[in-house]
Amino acid sequence: MKVAVFSTRPYDREFLDKANDESQAGHTMFYLESRLNSHTAHLANGYDCVCAFVNDQLGRVELEILAANGTRFIALRSAGFNNVDLDAARKLGLRIGRVPAYSPDAIAEHAVALILSLNRKIHKAYARVREGNFALEGLLGFDLRGKVAGVIGTGKIGLNVARILHGFGCEVLASDPFETPELAAIGGRYVPLDELLGRCDVISLHCPLNPDTHHLIDRTAIGKMKHGVMLINTSRGAVMDARAVIAGLKSGKVGHVGLDVYEEEEDLFFENLSDQVIRDDVFVRLMTFPNVLITGHQGFFTGEAMTAIAGTTIDNITAFGRDGAPLHPVPPERQG
Repeated sequence: MKVAVFSTRPYDREFLDKANDESQAGHTMFYLESRLNSHTAHLANGYDCVCAFVNDQLGRVELEILAANGTRFIALRSAGFNNVDLDAARKLGLRIGRVPAYSPDAIAEHAVALILSLNRKIHKAYARVREGNFALEGLLGFDLRGKVAGVIGTGKIGLNVARILHGFGCEVLASDPFETPELAAIGGRYVPLDELLGRCDVISLHCPLNPDTHHLIDRTAIGKMKHGVMLINTSRGAVMDARAVIAGLKSGKVGHVGLDVYEEEEDLFFENLSDQVIRDDVFVRLMTFPNVLITGHQGFFTGEAMTAIAGTTIDNITAFGRDGAPLHPVPPERQG
């Protein structure tokens, strides 16, 4: 198939080309650095398939342009699909495929890395030592052993986070509308969300973004939390209300924040903006807090994960070209 790949970085091309070659699929890959939006969608004119990433726009307007220009299949190289207008895709006859799981270890380990770095002030200590400052004032942390850790969302990533934190000696509480017996097997237990919010010293978010989870962590939720709570978000930015978190940081209710995602990240992440003024006032305000650590949506970025993402993406494209359906379609109940 002819595939137009949007939001391409050198590493995307490296892993996709390797997967395409190793599978002997023979797809023709057209790589574009541009993000997919209403202004760039026409660049896929004549391509059967469009390969898109998390911050590409796949709303009704973009989908109409793609369909009119011959696109029949959209291969998402991500697990989430909240950037896709599924109703419009169904009406236009566009099929959607995704990568449901690639390396839950990668994101889980990154979430725990944020916890450890914030707790032990690794980011601050690194900068100090490089300047010859070996003072310990301001670097006081706490033992994780004996603390109560909350995991919101117990899919594969959340379960891995629970497993790691239990290994540190934490009491692990979890909340998810779809409970799994695997949590008990690794030493965790489910509790109502309000109990989790009220008891936990550390709360890590691993739920999908949908109408029920949009701004799940808002002023009301933060008001129920322990004073000085640590919040970690490696799921989707809009699960957390950034303005409410800022208010919590200012009051001291929120003691630490670790983010690998941000609600308005599409204008920031995956770009080098070091020579520009960042105009997002909320994001800039978050960066002013010494107890906030932000990474640019890199939780997935390991060799193992990139290999899995590329392999599954190529397999989806191959299956659609052969059978008219991807191996991993967007769930039918969400697509039609």
